[in-house]
Amino acid sequence: MFDLVVLVILLPLLGVIVNAFFGRRLGERWVSYIGPGAVGLSFLVALILVLSLAGLPVDQRHHETILWTWIPIGNFQVDLGFLLDPLSAVMILIITGVGFLIHIYSVGYMHGDPRFARYFTYLNLFVASMLTLVLGNNFLVLFMGWELVGLCSYLLIGFWFERVSASDAAVKAFVVNRIGDFGFILGVMLIWTTFGTLHFTEVFEAAEKSLQSGAPVAIAITLLLLIGATGKSAQIPLYVWLPDAMAGPTPVSALIHAATMVTAGVYMMARSHVLFELAPFTGQVVAWIGAATALLAASIGVAQYDIKKVLAYSTVSQLGFMVAAAGMGAFGAAMFHLTTHAFFKGLLFLGAGSVIHGVHDEQDMRKMGGLRSSMPTTFWTFVVAALALAGIPPLSGFFSKDEILATASSQNIGIYLLLTIAAFLTAFYIGRQVLMVFFGQARSDVHAHESPRVMTIPLIVLAVFAAIAGFFNLPGVGSFSGWLGEQAGELNLAVAAISTLLALAGLGLAWLLYGRSPVQQDQRDPLAVRLGPVFTLLERKWYVDEIVDLTIARPFKALCSFLAGEMDLGIVDGFVNGVAWLVSLFSRWLRTIQTGFVRSYALAMLLGAVLLIVYVATR
Repeated sequence: MFDLVVLVILLPLLGVIVNAFFGRRLGERWVSYIGPGAVGLSFLVALILVLSLAGLPVDQRHHETILWTWIPIGNFQVDLGFLLDPLSAVMILIITGVGFLIHIYSVGYMHGDPRFARYFTYLNLFVASMLTLVLGNNFLVLFMGWELVGLCSYLLIGFWFERVSASDAAVKAFVVNRIGDFGFILGVMLIWTTFGTLHFTEVFEAAEKSLQSGAPVAIAITLLLLIGATGKSAQIPLYVWLPDAMAGPTPVSALIHAATMVTAGVYMMARSHVLFELAPFTGQVVAWIGAATALLAASIGVAQYDIKKVLAYSTVSQLGFMVAAAGMGAFGAAMFHLTTHAFFKGLLFLGAGSVIHGVHDEQDMRKMGGLRSSMPTTFWTFVVAALALAGIPPLSGFFSKDEILATASSQNIGIYLLLTIAAFLTAFYIGRQVLMVFFGQARSDVHAHESPRVMTIPLIVLAVFAAIAGFFNLPGVGSFSGWLGEQAGELNLAVAAISTLLALAGLGLAWLLYGRSPVQQDQRDPLAVRLGPVFTLLERKWYVDEIVDLTIARPFKALCSFLAGEMDLGIVDGFVNGVAWLVSLFSRWLRTIQTGFVRSYALAMLLGAVLLIVYVATR
């Protein structure tokens, strides 16, 4: 039964093969069945496997499927194998379930695109790559999936490559993630040299037996793995690629932000929790990076106007909550927030895509307004997701976010304060977005319309889960935490009350600024009027891009220009060309000796013979 886990990956790969080779000839209709159908079947197989796993005793919920020995080189042996356990079970349900809904939605969103078959080929490959990442039974298979999702993000972010912004964003995502991946692969190498294996079970057992808490090698390994996580899960300092990734199709944004790529870093830390628990110093670094990222991204989100950019910075911020939880050792809380976030953030992005579709590709919220009457399904589902993100009870975000805040309040008051301020700003910017997009009067002449059912049905399904997913881990019940082998956190009434009041305050402040007197066409943003230069600072994203450009990008480009120009063309090519010039000069001189007259050659031979006789006679 559990060997069928291979089908979870093979089914999307089958969709890749069919659409890649036959998609254009089959046409849009058949591609619309094959692309989503492959992921839908994968979800059904995953659901059957997870239900079967749940029927086993707790200590038997661990099954490995070894396909073959992948790399046998001396003592270095790596199998191509897959691991189904409670952690990977959660991930495959999220990836295939949310991914299936995004595939269905894409049928309507991408209708008529000339590269329709290519789009679903890439989308299926993205899902298969992420499934490989989470199902791998060792660090090398995980890394293979890790690199494949990076490739797929490049292909999908730059899908409309004729747009300069899309191609630039794809390159930026690829390059920034290569920095993180370099640290990650160094960490994998150090794991091998330390433990002599890359197999998860063997590594973690050896670490528990041979390493003490705070061991330098444990700190080194986890810090290197952290570098990889900051790239994939968009944390300081490698978060800069994710907001620009909005240049791709909106369903791609939903897939990246909700179900695939950005969750990889959090999953990797949860999978490697044994190593991170042996490195308390790294845990503190992880927690502070997560909390700082949550606050930084939330502050930027309050001053953005692109409907997708607001959600992009929201994702960076919410990932900060998950990373902070992992740093504090609350890996169950991190995974629970990852799960609820997949529902409400996937819904927010698909809702944003529905809005963009309905207003004919407009993304500037200043040109929207009054859409709740013309797009009722999109409006109500978006509101559910927005309130879940804000942490309003009893929606899902309230339970998962408050579990992280409760952990922080008992472990580190500084991290708690950073996360609490970020939670307040989250409620404000999502309230601002809802009011600017759906309330007031229309601020453009575009006639908005509701999206087709193929796009609205996934919104409704996600809205249901965004509303009820918090009950998967009720305090005192702990079904989600118990599934992962952890105890459910107790509800801290004081923390819950403070966070709820702050969320309501954030929404209330948004209403005072944007709801009571809706923004009119050509009217300056009321928050900009009150904050002045501070708003400009937030709108320009703390000038991080400019600082990176000035301190890293430009010097690097200048160095590359120097190496390519003065060094390569001037010195290296100059030396090679100089040697060639000397050879050519010598050749031209030798050529003058070749006259073609036999008498000249005979005279030269005679003179040579005479000189040779004279030389011999005088010795």
